[in-house]
Amino acid sequence: MAIKKTFAELGLSPRVLEAINRKGFEEPTAIQAMTIPLMLQDDTNIIAQAQTGTGKTAAFGLPLIEMVNANSRTVQAIILVPTRELAIQVSEEINSLKGDKDIKIIPIYGGQSIDQQLRRLKKGVHIVVGTPGRVIDHLNRKTLRLGEIEHLILDEADEMLNMGFIEDIEEIMQHTNRSKRTLLFSATIPGKIRELAYKYMEGYQLLTVKEEQLITNLTKQIYFEVKASDKFEALCRIIDIEEDFYGLVFCRTKSDVDSVVAHLIDRGYDAAAIHGDISQAQRERTLNKFKKQGVNILVATDVAGRGIDVNNLTHVINYSLPRDPQSYVHRIGRTGRAGKEGTAITFITPSEYKQLMFIQRFAKTDIKKSSVPKVKDIIEAKKKKIYDDLATILEDRIDTAYYNWAKKLLEDNNPTEILAAILNYCFEEELNPDTYGEVREVGARGKQLDQQGKARLFVALGKKDNINAKKLVDLIMSRVPVKAKQIRDIQVMDKFSFITVPFDKAEEIVDSFKERGQKPLIAHAKKSR
Repeated sequence: MAIKKTFAELGLSPRVLEAINRKGFEEPTAIQAMTIPLMLQDDTNIIAQAQTGTGKTAAFGLPLIEMVNANSRTVQAIILVPTRELAIQVSEEINSLKGDKDIKIIPIYGGQSIDQQLRRLKKGVHIVVGTPGRVIDHLNRKTLRLGEIEHLILDEADEMLNMGFIEDIEEIMQHTNRSKRTLLFSATIPGKIRELAYKYMEGYQLLTVKEEQLITNLTKQIYFEVKASDKFEALCRIIDIEEDFYGLVFCRTKSDVDSVVAHLIDRGYDAAAIHGDISQAQRERTLNKFKKQGVNILVATDVAGRGIDVNNLTHVINYSLPRDPQSYVHRIGRTGRAGKEGTAITFITPSEYKQLMFIQRFAKTDIKKSSVPKVKDIIEAKKKKIYDDLATILEDRIDTAYYNWAKKLLEDNNPTEILAAILNYCFEEELNPDTYGEVREVGARGKQLDQQGKARLFVALGKKDNINAKKLVDLIMSRVPVKAKQIRDIQVMDKFSFITVPFDKAEEIVDSFKERGQKPLIAHAKKSR
């Protein structure tokens, strides 16, 4: 199928084209160019392979807007999605594209007041976007009837199957008329999708976006190899070195999400959490605040993150490595959109390197290794931002009271000294490098010495010798001129301990504890097999 270059060539009406222009869409994505003409021209059932971020909502939403009869009060299309967030996002997206056409689109999902949904359904709805469980609830109550629908759309079909919705989907299909058209949108086309199509779709056309289109060239992909304990510090550095950070941070568990958000807030960042234990009302408030940039950092789990659709994200950060390649593609598909560049950053520990390489091969992409920003570079970036802000203020008219105050300050003070004092007063905490902790770069896997020159030492003292971490540090400092903060990763076992120290101090420490004729108290740790 030839890919058309503009929305005007796809057969859309001037009214819809005007709505598209207002949204700022310049040209159709591959899946839009394939799907829109096909939906408008005939009644063919469709299976479309499309990842998050390829514009699939508009691909089926725009033709639906064109074909819905606004004068009818019956439900003409139902769109099934796996999560509440996606139901809201799809509904909002279609509403934003309908222009002045008087059609009603509503999301229905668990967690929202069913009475509110009943009132809206009773008034008449053209397009319903719902999660399977709540749709079945309405079907059982007979408050939703699908006997006259013209379109049944399964969005994120593979994810719904993974989440165990296959029986629910089949039950919903039993309530629909045979003459409807069915469309499945899925990131992958596993056997279960084909079985569903064979059973419920009498012939279909398969549309596939080429794999190289699944990850946009506008997304820069990098990874940092760090110790698990240093991830949070690395995250703070990434946020601080950017002039206007606006991003999603993905964690593996709900407790990780809560922990990261709590620590970010403690450090003074505007951050919010979204995961399965948060009430639906709070989720909606949080998502709305994030979209309006009331907070610039949203920390989420994979499932809760589905349906978050913001075109101007600067970053997606994989705080935890995704569980599989599909999740990686889903996550990073949320940046580098609508013609804007974005950055996807993945944190890995040394043991996760092979899994990252597997993801890279599967996604047929290039994830480059990079280094965590250095503190001096972050301070310089902050100084530049302050300088630019001051230059902007100087372009505007400044209140006379500040001029008079400035003159008074300069009467008895050296201009350079008074300006330095003011900068120190205003930015002492923000520009203080001591607010940042150390991030220890990880060297080649399996080696004792890392890229910053650290060595792992074995200490023949443990808990049975009445040794703890503090006593061990004090003992070493009493023999060698080393600072306490240079002795890291202390592990005290029953009969022995391990420490990590700068390489240039390691030999000095080992030598200082050697006693003639005795087994060394401290030695280089042996490499593990």
